[in-house]
Amino acid sequence: MLSPLFSQYPTFLVFLAVFVAMILTLVFMPPFIRFLKAGQIGQQVRDDGPETHLVKQGTPTMGGVIMLIACAATVLIVGLPNAETFVLGLAILLSGALGLFDDMSKVVHERSLGLTPKAKLVGQTAIATVFVIVAVNFFGIEPTVDIPFIVTIDLGVLTTVLPIGENGLAIPWLYLIFADILLVGMCNAVNLTDGLDGLASGTVLIVMIVMAAIAYRTDLLEPAIVAASLAGVCIGFLWFNAYPADIFMGDTGSLALGMGLGCLAILTKSEFLVIIIGGLFVAEALSVMIQVAHFKRTRKRIFLMAPLHHHFEKKGWSETKVVIRFWIISGVFAAIGFSLYFADSMMGAM
Repeated sequence: MLSPLFSQYPTFLVFLAVFVAMILTLVFMPPFIRFLKAGQIGQQVRDDGPETHLVKQGTPTMGGVIMLIACAATVLIVGLPNAETFVLGLAILLSGALGLFDDMSKVVHERSLGLTPKAKLVGQTAIATVFVIVAVNFFGIEPTVDIPFIVTIDLGVLTTVLPIGENGLAIPWLYLIFADILLVGMCNAVNLTDGLDGLASGTVLIVMIVMAAIAYRTDLLEPAIVAASLAGVCIGFLWFNAYPADIFMGDTGSLALGMGLGCLAILTKSEFLVIIIGGLFVAEALSVMIQVAHFKRTRKRIFLMAPLHHHFEKKGWSETKVVIRFWIISGVFAAIGFSLYFADSMMGAM
């Protein structure tokens, strides 16, 4: 644990977390790729996906395993884990475990579908619900949603206090419902974004750097180190996931990263801003929702294919062009979100 040694230099610890996580991922990913290739553990490509993706069949998957191990190791090496870090890390790891079970199911049955959507949602909702209740009752998280410069919405008006413990266990129903939708939504939005080589890892990298900055400015050093670690593993993973990918993160990585993003938003009270910061993920998820709803009603499609990145592939954009342009868009969303946060916090300090 390096945190006590550099306690006077918290900024250094955040940057160090990025570096350590990146190095660990770069070191341990190659042997993991060789292990997966030896066991013929590879990606199962959608039959109805773009024809150019058929060459990806059999590419090693579940790179999220090494990403999560590297992140956990980095947090232990660089930080001084507290209760918030433990609960945040547990939510991320449990989401990764859910994704791992899904990935293994795909590999064993040799099909692109793993767990049923209902099973995924039940698991994600359970993780999100426990995290939110713990955050509200033990970390002092207020059941409110702040819309910068406009209003702070109190979602704790409908609260049940269960006679558990000395002070009881508060369940703010409206905030819990909102937070569950946010966390489960981000979880699946990042998962949907993970459809092109380097797309999810590059966009999550951008978003996690911003979340680390927000956590740091909110005086939450340990969550900032977690966010920085997630950014670091994305840098290391991107080396192997860039087109043409040597490995995919699988649901193991994407579900964990999405849950981590949502949980960080709860801890830093940036629940509304994360919708802007992660705007690309929101757009990807909305494209699927709009496509499905419109097709059910009219039997016609709005997009050539959903999620959104496949639409542009179908329009003739190369995979690398889609990925790089989506990185740029993600960076713009993240910059807007952080600017709003920074300006709002400066106004609050005046």
